[in-house]
Amino acid sequence: MAQYWYNVETHQVEKDAQSGWRSLIGPYESREEAEGALAKVRERNEAADALDQDEDDAE
Repeated sequence: MAQYWYNVETHQVEKDAQSGWRSLIGPYESREEAEGALAKVRERNEAADALDQDEDDAE
């Protein structure tokens, strides 16, 4: 089964990792999932930042 990767340098989706690992986010099972990679990263970063802020506020 093919895997899809999002290239953070070219902002393109790659099928079966064609670039160096430092440039890729993934793997994803579909092209659509890979296209949403940056949005997912942003969501996770925001959630982690909120958790860090909650922990700082508790101290």
